[in-house]
Amino acid sequence: MTDFTVGDDCFRLDGKPVRLLSGALHYFRVHEAQWDHRLAMLAAMGLNCVETYVPWNLHEPREGEVRDVEALGRFLDAAERAGLWAIVRPGPYICAEWENGGLPVWVTGRFGRRVRTRDAEYRAVVERWFRELLPQVVRRQVSRGGPVILVQAENEYGSYGSDAVYLEWLAGLLRQCGVTVPLFTSDGPEDHMLTGGSVPGLLATANFGSGAREGFEVLRRHQPRGPLMCMEFWCGWFDHWGAAPVLRDPEQAAGALREILECGASVNIYMAHGGTNFGGWAGANRSGPHQDESFQPTVTSYDYDAPVDEYGRATEKFRLFREVLEGYAEGPLPALPPEPVGLAGPVRVELTEWAGLGDVLEALGDPETESGVPPTFEELGVDRGLVRYRVAVPGPRQAYPLGASGLRDRAVVSVDGVRAGVLTEESGTLPEPVAGPAEVELWVESLGRVNYGPRLGEPKGVTGGVLHERQYLHGVRARGLRLDAFDDAGAVAAVPFGPVAAAAGAGDAGRTGLFRGTFTVEGVEGVGGVGGIRGTTGASAASTTSSVSGARGPSSAPGVPDSSGTPGASGVPGVDHAGLELPGWTRGFVWVNGFCLGRYWSVGPQRTLYVPGPVLREGANEVWVLELEDAGEPRVELGPGAPVETDAPGVVQP
Repeated sequence: MTDFTVGDDCFRLDGKPVRLLSGALHYFRVHEAQWDHRLAMLAAMGLNCVETYVPWNLHEPREGEVRDVEALGRFLDAAERAGLWAIVRPGPYICAEWENGGLPVWVTGRFGRRVRTRDAEYRAVVERWFRELLPQVVRRQVSRGGPVILVQAENEYGSYGSDAVYLEWLAGLLRQCGVTVPLFTSDGPEDHMLTGGSVPGLLATANFGSGAREGFEVLRRHQPRGPLMCMEFWCGWFDHWGAAPVLRDPEQAAGALREILECGASVNIYMAHGGTNFGGWAGANRSGPHQDESFQPTVTSYDYDAPVDEYGRATEKFRLFREVLEGYAEGPLPALPPEPVGLAGPVRVELTEWAGLGDVLEALGDPETESGVPPTFEELGVDRGLVRYRVAVPGPRQAYPLGASGLRDRAVVSVDGVRAGVLTEESGTLPEPVAGPAEVELWVESLGRVNYGPRLGEPKGVTGGVLHERQYLHGVRARGLRLDAFDDAGAVAAVPFGPVAAAAGAGDAGRTGLFRGTFTVEGVEGVGGVGGIRGTTGASAASTTSSVSGARGPSSAPGVPDSSGTPGASGVPGVDHAGLELPGWTRGFVWVNGFCLGRYWSVGPQRTLYVPGPVLREGANEVWVLELEDAGEPRVELGPGAPVETDAPGVVQP
C-alpha cells in the first residue's frame, strides 16, 4: 500500500521526499475523447500530477437529478494511465470562472446568503451530494492503488467568509466519506484570507501569479511547518466579453515558475490546459476592488493563455516551462504527442432553415406562469438560458419612460410587437417613452452567474420589476427557455422550421430565432493539406438535411453523456478540431451535431469557437444557431482554428 503524507518540510511518498509538479486540467472543459492527449501533453511538459475541480451544478443541475458522476472516475483513470498523480478539488464551491462557482442554482436560489456557512439545511444538501460523488475519489486514492494524493476542502474560502465551524465540518465530512489522503485548503497569500480559509490540522496552500518569496513568507506566518505549495500558479488569465484579451509574457511567466521551485515548493500550474466553457457554462465576475461593481461575463474560451492552448497545441510558454521543469525531473521527459490536426478549410455553411424565437419557445419552453411580479430565473428553475416576460401597460395613458429595475443581465424589448430597444443592468430604460395601452415583451438572457466574491449566487432575470414612470406593472406572465432543452433532439425536431428566407419577411421577429443548416465533411486524401479532409457546402450539403435532422452528437456537457451514446463515438479520422466563426451575427449560442459549443458575441474579444474533432462526422453535419438579438447574414464558417501564436493586442497580466 502506497503512503502519501505531509511532512514537516515536504511531501513524502512511502517516506521519501517528493515534489509535486502539477497542472490544472478540468475534465469538464475538455471533450472526453481528448483527455488522453491533453494529459500526455502535461506529462511531456514535465509534470507529475494533474489537478481538477468538480462542478456540482454540471452533475446535479436540478435537485436529485444526478448526471454521470462516473465522469470524474474515468478522468482519474485516464490520469493514472498517463502516469500522473491527481489532486481533486470537489468544492462544493469551486470558483473556476464557472457558472455560479459550481453551485447549482437550486441551492443558491433556495438558501441565498446561507450557502457556504454552517446552516443546517445547506450542509444537508452538501452532505447528500458528497456521498454521491466521493466514492469516485475514495476508491482511487493512492493508498488503494490509485492516483489521488490530495483532496481540497472548500475553495479560497478566506476570500469569502470566516465560518470556521463550517470549514471544520466540511473537513470532517470528507473524512466520514472515506477520504484518507491529506486534505488541504488554498487561499490568497494575505493574512485575512489565510485566517478565514485555513483549518487546523489541514495543509494550507497559497494561490498567486508572481512574488513567490513574499507569498510564501505570508504563508509561513500562518503555517510554520509543512511543505510549501502554490496551489494556483496563475500563468495566464481569462477574458471577459467586451474587454481586451489578457496575455502574459511567456518569459516572465517562466521566471515566476522558476522562483516558486527555487523556494523548494511544489506547484500547480493554473491552467496547464484551460479548454472551453462548452454548453454556456461560463461564469462572470464583478469589477472593483471588492468584486461588487459592474458585471463582467466570461467568454466561452477558457484558453487562459495556458502553455497548452485551447486546441491542445504547445505554445512558447509550454516550451519555456518545459525547460524550467526539466531541471527538476527525475529522468528524461516524455516526448510530445503528435500535434492536433485541424479541419482543412475554409468551409462556408449556408443555413437554410429558420424558426422564430416565439415558435422555439412554444416547442422547447417550460410552462408559462402568471404572477403579480416578475419571477426570477431561480424561481422558474432556469439556470442557463432566457426567460420571456410579458406584461400589459394599462391605458389610455400618455407616454412615460419604461424600464426594468434589477435587470440581470440583458433584455431585448418589444412594444406591441415592434423592437423598442435593448436593456442592461447599467441602462435599464428604453430610449423612447411608451404610451398605454400597450403589450410589452422582454426576452431576458443570463450572461453567466457570478463565480467569485460577495455577489456569488445573485439571482437572474427582472429581480425588481417592470416600471412605467414610477409605477410597477403587475400581472406578469413568464416562460423559461432552458439551454439544456436543446439536448433533446426529438424536441428540437418538433420546432416548426421554415425556409430561412422567411426570416427576412418577418420584420423584427426575423432578427432572432433558431437557424439550421448542414455541411459535409469528406475524407479525400491529399485535399486541403491538413488531414486530407474536405468540407463542402451548397446543394450537396443541403440535400442531406433530412438524414441528419434531429441527430445528436456527444452531450453538451463533456464527460456527462446522454443516452445517445458515449462521447467520442463520432469523429472524422485525422481531424482533431475545427474553428467556427459567425460573421455578421450578434449574440447567441451554436451547436454542431447537437453539441453546444457555447456562446458567441460580436463584442469580442473571442471571434472563433472551438469545435472538438469528436463531435464532427464524416459526411453530413448539422449546425444550429440560436440568435438572441440581431441576425446578420445567415452563415457559418469553419476552418482549422486560430494559430498557436497571435499578435492580438491585449492587457498584459503581471
